[in-house]
Amino acid sequence: MTSAIYSANEVDESYAQSHDLVQLAEVAVTGDGDRGTNLVRRLARKYRTDNPSLSQQLISLLRTNPVRRVSMSEPVDSESRLPLVREETTPILEHEPIWNSLTSQDMHQLVDEHFRAGDLLDAGLVPTRSALFTGPPGVGKTLSARWVARELGKPLILLDLASVMSSFLGKTGVNVKHVLEYAKLQDCILFLDELDAIAKRRDDVTEVGELKRLVTVLLQEIDAWPDGRLLIAATNHSELLDPAVWRRFEMLIEFPRPQEQQARAALVEFLAGEEDMGTVLDVLAIVYSGTSFSDIERSVSRARRVAALGRSSLVEALSEDARQRFTTLPTQLRGDLAVQLLEGTNMSQRRVADLTGVSRDTLRKRMANQVREGV
Repeated sequence: MTSAIYSANEVDESYAQSHDLVQLAEVAVTGDGDRGTNLVRRLARKYRTDNPSLSQQLISLLRTNPVRRVSMSEPVDSESRLPLVREETTPILEHEPIWNSLTSQDMHQLVDEHFRAGDLLDAGLVPTRSALFTGPPGVGKTLSARWVARELGKPLILLDLASVMSSFLGKTGVNVKHVLEYAKLQDCILFLDELDAIAKRRDDVTEVGELKRLVTVLLQEIDAWPDGRLLIAATNHSELLDPAVWRRFEMLIEFPRPQEQQARAALVEFLAGEEDMGTVLDVLAIVYSGTSFSDIERSVSRARRVAALGRSSLVEALSEDARQRFTTLPTQLRGDLAVQLLEGTNMSQRRVADLTGVSRDTLRKRMANQVREGV
């Protein structure tokens, strides 16, 4: 009885090894390098326990023969002949990304996994294949995708949604699939910006069937994304995404609006080389908290132009921008920020009152209330 079971186990193992060998042979004959790499990774994990020597040989093979970029013509729309993607061979960053501690931790984890893919293979794991960046416009999602590509030394391929969205029925799904198939064959980072434009909820009754079919195409392609590759998508409107899309991404990274600390870091970056801002920097860090990095950069650029034309100094131009922003705020919030300025800077009550439009009498009353309440 025991010998019969042993024999059956041997037959099963022999069959499994024969199946693996046939698969490898098929890859060799067809020249499908991408599939071959994935298969070798899978086999290295499979034999990690039963045949550690073979597993280590396969891992060494992957380490010494990294995935090579495959030559393939850039995808274009069949009707307009416009390119469907933009490729940044060597991504250039206007400035370094500014993140809070949690976002920074996630971003470095993502890069570290791909840098140390061999260590993950030793543990029977593979690097994250897909990541979804969420957050409002202007908070650094695209900049962060460029940072990932630069850190990993890989080109960044960006999906051009303006050209991929076709008015011809059925064409959009074909275009998207063409782009994804192209990116799979490149040793690159694929970045799908504004994912919500093409991956809306399938129960949205306002959308035509074409977009609903497109979501299905996306789900299938994300599921089949090869090991060793990285697909990054970004959305400004996460509430519009089909729930099934969320489940497909292995890592979700949130990019919130900058708070005071990040706003100050952005101001220091955008004002590099300029005169000492003094207390204006403290004021602006509070005023810009909760906006966006792009908004901060626009305000700094505008103030620089005003100063360059000799209408006022840079400090005066930025102070005027802060004053105008205060006038648009609700009364309660304006009062809260005025007290914060009074407590967090060395500005006088008169200066805070002039800047915020909150009277000195109101400031004194609010400060007195805080003292009584023990705040």
